[in-house]
Amino acid sequence: MELALAPETLARWQFGTTTVYHFLFVPLTISLAALTAGLQTAWVRTNKEKYLRATKFWGKLFLINIAMGVVTGIVQEFQFGMNWSDYSRFVGDIFGAPLAFEALIAFFFESTFIGLWIFGWDKLPKKIHLACIWLVSIGTVLSAYFILAANSWMQHPVGYRINKERGRAELTDFWHVLTQNTALAQFFHTLTAAFLVGGAFMVGIAAFHLARKKHIPVMRTSLRLGLITVVISGLLTAVSGDQLGKVMFKQQPMKMAAAEALWDGEDAAPFSIFAYGDVSKGHNSVEISIPGVLSFLADDDFHSYVPGINDINKAEQERFGPGDYRPNIPVAFWSFRWMIGFGMASFGLGILGLWLTRKKFMLPEAMRTGEDEVPNLVLFRNKALSPRLARCYWIVALWTLLFPLIANSWGWIFTEMGRQPWVVYGVLRTRDAVSPGVSQGEVLTSLIVFTALYAVLAVIEVRLLLKYIKAGPPELTDDDLNPPTRIGGDHEDADRPMAFSY
Repeated sequence: MELALAPETLARWQFGTTTVYHFLFVPLTISLAALTAGLQTAWVRTNKEKYLRATKFWGKLFLINIAMGVVTGIVQEFQFGMNWSDYSRFVGDIFGAPLAFEALIAFFFESTFIGLWIFGWDKLPKKIHLACIWLVSIGTVLSAYFILAANSWMQHPVGYRINKERGRAELTDFWHVLTQNTALAQFFHTLTAAFLVGGAFMVGIAAFHLARKKHIPVMRTSLRLGLITVVISGLLTAVSGDQLGKVMFKQQPMKMAAAEALWDGEDAAPFSIFAYGDVSKGHNSVEISIPGVLSFLADDDFHSYVPGINDINKAEQERFGPGDYRPNIPVAFWSFRWMIGFGMASFGLGILGLWLTRKKFMLPEAMRTGEDEVPNLVLFRNKALSPRLARCYWIVALWTLLFPLIANSWGWIFTEMGRQPWVVYGVLRTRDAVSPGVSQGEVLTSLIVFTALYAVLAVIEVRLLLKYIKAGPPELTDDDLNPPTRIGGDHEDADRPMAFSY
């Protein structure tokens, strides 16, 4: 009981709870910003109303999401000073640099240009207004990059030295911190996974409206865009995940071994589909695996040697001193599988959706539908799904929007839990990073308060999203269809308040 309620354990639970909750909004923010910008670009180029209605609809959902993301993200930085002061003192010189760049550069882009985009519909020319949302999108990507560079330094510390007199790590090469292969691989994987989330989100909501036969032109376009995004990003997520896995194998071999519950090193190491074992005894009682696949994932060679958990633990004891350097094996093992499983399911459903809703030129005349009709779901050349199966597909597509969010969450749990017992791998242990002056009661109180607050915010977020999702794309006005050609608008009344345009 004392271990379960130790300040370190409670601080980790609090940070984990708030981080996973916050990260539900991050991939949606990144992807929806770019997808909304793409739809607005299509409107500027073609003047088709369906693109403008789609831009306003998805833009509204993007704004709700980013607002909640900003609110929950602020808590993350406060926790470094509240619960992890020894961590902040030891690595603040390094960890603070990319976070400062994120605030000064990336957040400046987001906060400034999102305001211009929101209030500039009837004040800015179309192309300048379009540039604003693209700059917001660039800001979200830059924000992700700087934060991931900071996190990657925790996974693989570079560009620093230890000042023994001051008892802290000091930055020596900021460029190395920003451009090391861990940061690049993790950024590519996170970015592609973010678009998998956004694409599935778009597919699910479009499927909901198409099943109800509402807002068909807008939702047909959104469905197609979402499916293409899911397939491309799903493929790139798999490629980037493979590259990140190879980097992880070289830099954090314990994490790779824990992900596969590989207790003892092997040549032609197997990829474990299912395993059950006794952690205290260090072996699996039941295991279903595919020989050689883990060796290939780790080293591009089906026969290469992969060290096991017991081997690495012994090596790290010799290097760092007595202790248990194993992470929570069941959490690492199953989070890795849930990440891959839900991600692959999203990609597979995207492939199926693209085939069922394929372009008209691939369909016989009788199977084709117009822009204002729900597309036929054509399985074979002359065979569409029955109404019952079609409804089942729309329901499955709706629920698909949750799959990448689940995969992303478990991916981050694996990334952070697989690094334990280190908060900075090989440099600072988690137990040494906790604030020494914070009591068990104080951390427990803040954990309960934050969890309750986030539960309330979740209800607000879901209700807001459901309200505007059900309402669908807005009807357009003459002002929407005829934006100004000069900054400030074409209206004589310069004092008229700027309209939100929603």
